[in-house]
Amino acid sequence: MNTAQSFLFFLILLGGAATALRLLSRRAPTVPYPVLLAVGGILIGLIPGLRLPPVGSDLILLAFVPGLVFEAALALDLDEMWRRVVPISLLATVGVFLTVVLIGAMAHYGLGLDWASGFLLGAIVAATDPIAVVQLLRQVGAPRGLEAILDGESLFNDGTGVAVFSAVLGTILSGHPSVTDAGLRFLYVTAAGVAIGLAAGAVAVVVLRLVGEAELEILITLVLAYGSYLAADVVHASGVVAVVASGIVVARHGSRTGRLQGTQLHGFWSLLAFVLNAILFLLVGIALPAQRLAAVAGLALGAYAIMLAARVLPVYVLLGLADVRGATIPWSWRHMTLWGGLRGALSVALALSVATYPQVNPAVSVIAYGMVVLSLLVQGGLLLPIARMLRLRGDPAIEPHTQGTRR
Repeated sequence: MNTAQSFLFFLILLGGAATALRLLSRRAPTVPYPVLLAVGGILIGLIPGLRLPPVGSDLILLAFVPGLVFEAALALDLDEMWRRVVPISLLATVGVFLTVVLIGAMAHYGLGLDWASGFLLGAIVAATDPIAVVQLLRQVGAPRGLEAILDGESLFNDGTGVAVFSAVLGTILSGHPSVTDAGLRFLYVTAAGVAIGLAAGAVAVVVLRLVGEAELEILITLVLAYGSYLAADVVHASGVVAVVASGIVVARHGSRTGRLQGTQLHGFWSLLAFVLNAILFLLVGIALPAQRLAAVAGLALGAYAIMLAARVLPVYVLLGLADVRGATIPWSWRHMTLWGGLRGALSVALALSVATYPQVNPAVSVIAYGMVVLSLLVQGGLLLPIARMLRLRGDPAIEPHTQGTRR
């Protein structure tokens, strides 16, 4: 087959595998669909003699991340998120910094990595990806407040996590790693990303007010999602932050005006997110550097244990500060927030992106990949038993105002 035919075959293979695994997930409801996809991708990648196109970080970051992040922002329950704004803000800001620092310190002292590599490893896996967790919580009828905390943390720490990663990587590539330089870079990539996202979102809202056709609304939001990411990326700002900001602007416009709800727009973005997620989790498995990972398996296991331990402090301390008496954030929610901090495709993309830089320790990329895979298999595989053990069902006494359906 020529190059075009090989690429088409690759897409057909991914689509067929995603469909088969979706049917399998109905017969095995204890294992979330994204986890099955990752396992299926690993098995496909291990087939001897099967030549597949290489999966690069640019493919994940440019083709998948903007669409997934924008859909998450567009589908946010803004009222519920606002009620949970304190814990979400703490987890997505202070929680990210604590995670990076704790993983960096423990990786330095426990795994023998240098400080720069330790902090870079922490920045790669700082952002959580609770797609599998939130899907499971909806299946078991868990409280909407818990879903909002996990959704909101993931959406916003995507932005802050990537911004921290860009700052840490930038200071390493400069040849003179320093906390001050990383801090200044973080402020730039975050502020510029927010500014670009807000400006792009405002322009999109003005145009959306002029149109009344669902097809045009879909086209405008598609251009907004990928255009805001590209605009920020070109000026070395955070594209993820820009997409989050622009998506929230459009979501707020829709909630205030009553438009963009119950239309073809949400149906399109829901379908697109499903397809992107299905392909992306398969790609996560296919891109697994099995031989290189086997060489650092011990380090990857140790790093995964460090990642779990590093999440304890941000979750329990920050959620404790947000609700000292435990009246609105029960302990069962906190336990699930800890266990539900899975890492996913964004961390894989960041891990793949550092593999090309000679200034970066090559083991960092492979160890980070191993942490993501272990997170999906261990935490993802035990999600349902943990949810059952915590008895995560809707509690009317705690959630009297959240018994509606998601927009």
